[in-house]
Amino acid sequence: MRPPRHHVRSPLLARAVGAAVVFALGACAPADEESDTGDGGDDTSASTDCAVESLPLYEEGQLTIATDAPAFEPWFVDNDPTNGKGYESAVAYALADELGFSEDQVTWVTVPFNASYQPGAKKFDFDINQISITAKRAESVTFSRGYYSAAQAVIATGDSEYASATSLAELADAKFGAQVGTTSLTAVTDVIQPTEEPAVFDDTTAATNSLENGQVDAIVADLPTAFYLTAAMLDDGVIVGQFQPETGETEEFGLLFEQGNPLVDCVNQALDTLDEDGTLAELEERWLSDVAQAPELS
Repeated sequence: MRPPRHHVRSPLLARAVGAAVVFALGACAPADEESDTGDGGDDTSASTDCAVESLPLYEEGQLTIATDAPAFEPWFVDNDPTNGKGYESAVAYALADELGFSEDQVTWVTVPFNASYQPGAKKFDFDINQISITAKRAESVTFSRGYYSAAQAVIATGDSEYASATSLAELADAKFGAQVGTTSLTAVTDVIQPTEEPAVFDDTTAATNSLENGQVDAIVADLPTAFYLTAAMLDDGVIVGQFQPETGETEEFGLLFEQGNPLVDCVNQALDTLDEDGTLAELEERWLSDVAQAPELS
C-alpha cells in the first residue's frame, strides 16, 4: 500500500530502473502550443464546498482515477496504479487523502493516452498520465494546475554516431522515432527539425524496439521515461541529453478532467496544499530524483 503522505523523507530509492516512464510516452503535447490550464484557472471553491459529500463525482462516494495500461516506472511501479508506488500513483493517493478519500474509496480505470484528451463525456473524475497541458487540448478538456514540469530527452544506442551529440543541431541528420500524438513527436518535428521525416509509432514500446533493431537512430521521450528506457528496456541505451520542447517555456503535466468539470477547483486547492506543505517536492525527490543527471542539449 502507499506510504503515508507525510513520511516521504526516507532515503532515495536506489532505482537503476527507477527514474522514468509510462509508455504512453508522452503525455506530451504539441510543443508549438501555448500552455493553458483550461477552465481550472486560479479560482477555487470555498473549502466548505469541497467536502466529499459535496463533490461532483463520476461515482458517488468514490474517486475514479484514469491512467493508461501498461503503466511503467517511475510513474507507477509493477504496472499497478493501486499500490501507491511511483510518482503519479503517489500523487494520486496524496490528492485523494487531501480531498478526504480513503484508499478503498479510490477506483482506477484504464484510458488509452490518445483517447484521454478527445472531446466528450468521461468515465472518470480525472486522468493522471503524463498529459501535457496545452491550449489545443484545453479546447476539449479541462486541466488542473501543473503537478510536474517535464523536459524531453533524446535516446540513442551507445554505439550510435549521435550518442555523443551536445547540441540539437548535431542531431539534424538522425532518423528519429516517437509515439503518435505526443509532445515528444512534436518536439522532434518543431524543435529538432531533422532533415528526414520521423518514424511514428503507436506507443513507446514500439519506438524503443525500433531503436533496438536499428530502424531509427534515436527516439524522444519525456526525461523520466528516458531513464527507465535506458536502464530497463535497452541493452545499450544512452540518454544523449535533455531539452525543453518550447523555447523559454516549461512543459507541465496536468490532471485531465471532462471539460467544465467543477471538481477541478477542489483538486487545484488540494494540489496547492500539497505544493505548499512540500509533499509534491518530496514525492518528486523520492521517485524522480535521477532526472537531474541528464546533460542539456544546446
